Amino acid sequence: MSQEFLPDDNKSDCPNDDSAVSEQEVVRLTVVGSPKGVRETILTLYRLGFAEVGDWSPLQRAANRKQVMSVLIRRSRADDTSSRKSGR
Repeated sequence: MSQEFLPDDNKSDCPNDDSAVSEQEVVRLTVVGSPKGVRETILTLYRLGFAEVGDWSPLQRAANRKQVMSVLIRRSRADDTSSRKSGR
């Protein structure tokens, strides 16, 4: 597994000033693949109750000309405890 996802306590990309911390938590999910594959993935996530189909961006060309991408942006209050939790 890539180490880039693990926190590094010695390095921070964010300012250390608490006033700069937003009250919203923002998470971006990107699906990249064939147009059919991206649409099927979005529909599967909808069926699972993860996100509404209309919450995703329109399909856009990806870096690979044969692929497209769609982005979902989730915003929630940083102190929100009512977030959806996985049943796993």
